[in-house]
Amino acid sequence: MTRSRSGSTGTPGVRLRRVYDPPDPAADGVRVLVDRLWPRGLAKAVAAVDEWPKELTPSAELRTWFHGGGGDFEEFRERYEAELAGAGAVAALERLRGLAAAGPLTLLTAVKDPSSSHAAVLAALLTP
Repeated sequence: MTRSRSGSTGTPGVRLRRVYDPPDPAADGVRVLVDRLWPRGLAKAVAAVDEWPKELTPSAELRTWFHGGGGDFEEFRERYEAELAGAGAVAALERLRGLAAAGPLTLLTAVKDPSSSHAAVLAALLTP
């Protein structure tokens, strides 16, 4: 993954950014929120989210397990990728792959370090 001067991370065509950072109309392209819950204290108009595919977010059980100290990131990645093998998630992943192929795609999350979160797992799955 690469980190730009603006603090966003990602791979070509797919960027990772915190949803709390101001939108960058020149570089963001399609902005997709990849968190299950809406970010606290953030107005929808300010967030400028284009899509919010909840079927791509980790399950409540997986989030609780990971954030509760149940395992390491690699085990989280494996469990999350298994969740993403479901029919609804596969279709949503294909949609995002199409968006990324057509132009910039920015995955938005409220986590403090997007590069070690579910958003980074998604970004890796969306790039060839």
